[in-house]
Amino acid sequence: MKTILVTGATGAQGGSVARHLLQQGNFKVKCLTRNPESDAALALQSKGAEVVKGDLSDKASLTAAMQGCYGVFGVTNFWEHFDGELQHGRNLVDAVEAANIEHFVFSTLPSAKKLSNGTLSAAHFETKAAMEDYSRSKDIPATYVHAAFYFENFLSYFPPTQMEDDTYGFGFPQGNTPLAALSIEDLGGIVNTIFNNPSAYIGKLIGAVAEDLDPAKYAEIMTKVLGQTIQYNYIPREVFASFGFPGAVELATQFTCNRLHIPERKKDQKSSHEMYPEIKGFEQWLMENKDRFAPFFQEQTSKG
Repeated sequence: MKTILVTGATGAQGGSVARHLLQQGNFKVKCLTRNPESDAALALQSKGAEVVKGDLSDKASLTAAMQGCYGVFGVTNFWEHFDGELQHGRNLVDAVEAANIEHFVFSTLPSAKKLSNGTLSAAHFETKAAMEDYSRSKDIPATYVHAAFYFENFLSYFPPTQMEDDTYGFGFPQGNTPLAALSIEDLGGIVNTIFNNPSAYIGKLIGAVAEDLDPAKYAEIMTKVLGQTIQYNYIPREVFASFGFPGAVELATQFTCNRLHIPERKKDQKSSHEMYPEIKGFEQWLMENKDRFAPFFQEQTSKG
């Protein structure tokens, strides 16, 4: 049985990919992590994964981990490493090339600078686009995956927040342009299909999208499922960027790029549903995760 190495296996994307590959059982799964003793690493090990220690900043550890592997799923983390991410991506690509990997699936993003003809630039977009360009410059059999906004971001970065009239809201600089999104847990289902069908996907760019809805529609579905009045508020880029939290400027630019230069992703949505029919729509995901939203309403009601 062929082996796939999953980088970032204790994180969101890598964890999803590892779990789907393990569940299907068509490949042996090797998981790369800096801390093999972490709870997330041990959980993957208990499901049948081989856990190996390695670091994207250490090319030798990557090459060693890839020995005997057929495929690699690669993902890097801008929000943890910032300026160091690009070198991590290059190290990963170099190791894949050196190990003669037969199928590299690389999680990247488009360049906001290219999409906007130079008027916008977001470091996490530019870095991942540069990593994709670097990989494409090599003779590597690869598939590139552009994951949409995560539904899970409504539990972390953009939770429903109580407003002055006791209703709830969330906001960002997306305007009324549809926002492509999916549950991060379903990304693994799409990547699993890619690894199982190399001839169909090597050389291709795949957009991972479950929904492509106006932000107000997400709010409408939240209102219906969560039983609280929730509305979407458009926050202009300059205002959002001024909020001052780490990444505020980056996110403001990302949403603005979406608003102005990515009018819709219906083709990606259609292909994602074909590749992974079990992919969840927002309403289904919300119903399954309803309890995780309860603390937002309880905490804020008690404050009032």
